[in-house]
Amino acid sequence: MDKLEHIGIAVKNLEKSNLLFEKLLGKPPYKTEEVKSEGVRTSFFDVGGIKIELIESINANSPIAKFLETRGEGLHHIAFAVDKINDRMQDLSDKEFRFLASEAKPGADNKMIVFMHPKATNNVLVELCEEKKP
Repeated sequence: MDKLEHIGIAVKNLEKSNLLFEKLLGKPPYKTEEVKSEGVRTSFFDVGGIKIELIESINANSPIAKFLETRGEGLHHIAFAVDKINDRMQDLSDKEFRFLASEAKPGADNKMIVFMHPKATNNVLVELCEEKKP
C-alpha cells in the first residue's frame, strides 16, 4: 500500500457529527458530498495529511445503514491510496485476498474504490482507493 489515505467512521447524523469533529479538531470539514450509488453522504476532515471521512446513510438499504444497525456508530474502514488499482487488486487476489466487488467503482472524494473482504483482513474492512484520472 502506498499510504494511509483516510479512516472512515460511520455516523447516524452527519450534521451533528460534523459539529462534534469540528469542535474536536478545531476546523470544519473541507468537503461534504453525496454518493448516491453507495447511498451515503460524507464529509472529510484533514488531520495532518490523513483524512477522516464521516459517513451517513441516506438509504435504508445502504451498507452503512446495515453497519449502523448491527454495530452502531464507529470505525467503519481504513483506506489505503494505491496506484493502478486494478493491478493491485490482481496482485492481492493472487495472494489469496478476496474483495467485495470484482472491480473498482467511483466513490467519494474523486476516487475509484474497492473494499477487501474483512474475513481476509482480521475483520477490518480495508478500502483501496485511487485518484480518478481526468
